[in-house]
Amino acid sequence: MASTLDLTPRAFVRGVGSNADTITYDYTATGSAFQRATRPDYFGWLEHVRAAGACTRPIRLSGSLLTVEPATGAMLDQRHTDQLPDSAIYKACGNRRATVCPACATVYQRDAYQLLRAGLVGGKGVPDTVTAHPAVFATFTAPSFGTVHTRVIRKHTCGDRRRCDCRPEPCHPRRDTGTCHHGRPAVCWARHQPNDTILGQPLCLDCYDHDHQVVWNLFSGELWHRTKQAAERHLAQLARRRGIPRVPVTTNTGRIRHVPPVRLSHGKAAEFQSRGAVHFHALVRLDGVNADDPQAIVPPPAGFTATDLDDAIQTAATHIAFTTPAHPDRPDGWHMAWGQQLDIRTISLSGGDVTDGMVAGYLAKYATKSTEVTGHRSTRLDTDTIGDYADPDGDHTARLIDACWRLGRPTHTPTPLGDRPRDHRPQPGFVDPWECPDCGTHTRYAACPVCVADRQAAPDTEPSKPATTNPYARLRRWAHMLGFGGHFLTKARRYSITFQLLRDTRVTYRRHEHQEQQKAGHIRTDHTEETTLIIGTLTFAGTGWKTTGDALLANTAAALARARQTTGREELAHELAASHPVPTAA
Repeated sequence: MASTLDLTPRAFVRGVGSNADTITYDYTATGSAFQRATRPDYFGWLEHVRAAGACTRPIRLSGSLLTVEPATGAMLDQRHTDQLPDSAIYKACGNRRATVCPACATVYQRDAYQLLRAGLVGGKGVPDTVTAHPAVFATFTAPSFGTVHTRVIRKHTCGDRRRCDCRPEPCHPRRDTGTCHHGRPAVCWARHQPNDTILGQPLCLDCYDHDHQVVWNLFSGELWHRTKQAAERHLAQLARRRGIPRVPVTTNTGRIRHVPPVRLSHGKAAEFQSRGAVHFHALVRLDGVNADDPQAIVPPPAGFTATDLDDAIQTAATHIAFTTPAHPDRPDGWHMAWGQQLDIRTISLSGGDVTDGMVAGYLAKYATKSTEVTGHRSTRLDTDTIGDYADPDGDHTARLIDACWRLGRPTHTPTPLGDRPRDHRPQPGFVDPWECPDCGTHTRYAACPVCVADRQAAPDTEPSKPATTNPYARLRRWAHMLGFGGHFLTKARRYSITFQLLRDTRVTYRRHEHQEQQKAGHIRTDHTEETTLIIGTLTFAGTGWKTTGDALLANTAAALARARQTTGREELAHELAASHPVPTAA
């Protein structure tokens, strides 16, 4: 297609000939979007991709869809994805990281908010009595591994911490302008801004203990586990001193166990500091124990307050410490303990400095983040890509990744080939005859062929590799996470509901969203299950949109839908505020 030029030069008015055709370019996002929008099935395509419209890289599935009648098992209809737009079904990727997929991360953040807040105020299957349980918001930080550039504000005068413009203190002021033993300055008089890239960077890279930090990230989950156990022991001792007896509980085997009358339930989020060390934000709730139903969420015995919970966490965080297993580079192991900055605040449901919605939103926000604050973003590293990020003489992040890869090396290596005795057996690879203790097979192979075949036939139930005895081997697996291999959002089993329940509820709502609401002149009130069953045999077909134009149209449609939802919420909130005005003081 070509455009017709103006027939005669015109200064102000363009002629008809210049508008005869329109130039389109298939290789641009605009041209691709124009081609998609001019197709007759455009609106059907928009409806088809609506579930994954805002996703950055949706998953494409292909296969067959069968409609079956559950009562008789008869197949009513059979369709293949080739009959659908783009010959695939689009599904949102569901990634929680905001830098990877903002739309899916927003859904994850909202689910996390509902999950965490339900554990404080009830609802969604959690009893409303949890509002009477003592609860605190605790922040556990990592210890110091070396002096880093910081931004400290001793007294805030701003009204909103999110837009804080208070003047910070000097970074590391000293009267004597001394140097470290590497000859680098040990002082910094700068007042760093919030977006200063030097924040979190060591004053001296050679003085900083990068090995200790990555090991701390690796074992920080175990440190939290021991801290929670110590806090529960402290509360159990407090209950015994107050004369509160232990509760008899019947186990699954029928035995009677006497357990403490109090226990802790938590929701925890991990956050990376700019220096690359993780610290934890935890919502800790104090529960009781019901002898008839141990899984029930009941209030603690009378007399237990948030002050008791605060003291228990303070005592546990101060005294709990342990030493990691021996390593060839550190035979005595590394010391694991919390940092000195421990912040514990009581959660108030009736308004105050720390409310239920505030802490739930705070933890949900950090659940969508990762190592972005350190400036490092990469996927899992291997022997081919480790050289692009690890450098023992590089910057702070490169040295942390190098420490992960170096400390996570195999520590129990066999004898070098040059030191092994020569094998003069005629058939290399065979060993002396032996009998397998599991199946009794006589063989000369190093591994029993029968047992190996069984393990290969059941890869989902049997591990493909033997368990390693090196506790530091996970450092290589999580080198891209600077050694931290835990989940960024975890919770106790009894704290609240699960993500799966929220997702199933959303799927059920979507399935009934477009159902007919009016039938025979009245509003439909029955919510019976569907009389047909749809069975899909789908396989992975690819990731991402087929063209940049499709991504542009899908994301634009999703953005307009979100704008309509936001406007609807604002109008609804305005109507509710108008119908229930807040009384003012005379």
